[in-house]
Amino acid sequence: MRALAAALLTILAVLAGPAAANVAAPTAQDPVAARRSVDLARKLRCLVCQNQSIAESNADLAVDLRRQIDEQIAAGRTDAEIVAFMTDRYGDFVLYRPPLKATTVLLWAGPALLLLLAVLVLRRALRQQAKTPAPAPLTEEERALAARLLREQAAPGSDRTQ
Repeated sequence: MRALAAALLTILAVLAGPAAANVAAPTAQDPVAARRSVDLARKLRCLVCQNQSIAESNADLAVDLRRQIDEQIAAGRTDAEIVAFMTDRYGDFVLYRPPLKATTVLLWAGPALLLLLAVLVLRRALRQQAKTPAPAPLTEEERALAARLLREQAAPGSDRTQ
C-alpha cells in the first residue's frame, strides 16, 4: 500500500510541474505586456530604497510590486488604473513624479527653498564679515612689551621654563 501511495505521489509531482510552469509567466509570452510592465516599474519608486525605481531595485517589496504590476496587466487593467492602485495603496510618494498638489508642494519646492536659504545664509555671513572692523595696529608700548617678552623667552639663562 505504501509503495502504491509513493508511486501515486511521484506521478502527481511530475505532472504538476509542467502545469504550474504554463501559469507562471503570463507577460513573458507577450512582449507588449512585458514592455508595459517595465515602463510602469520605471515610473514607480521603491519604497525601501527610495532612490531607485522598482524596476532597478532588488528589494523584496520591489519584487512584489513588479509581480502586482504583472498580475494587473494580465487582468486587463490600464496603465492609469495600475498607477491609481499603487498611489491609493502607497500614496503619492511611490511616484517618481508626484502630481503638484497641497500634499506634495514641499517635494516640488523643497530643493529651491533649500537653495534660497543657503544663499541667504551666505549673504548674511558675507555682510557680517564686511562689517567687522580690522584689528587696530599695536601701539608703541604694546610693541615694546612684546619685544621684551620675546627676548626674555629666547634668553638661554632665563628663569622661565618652557
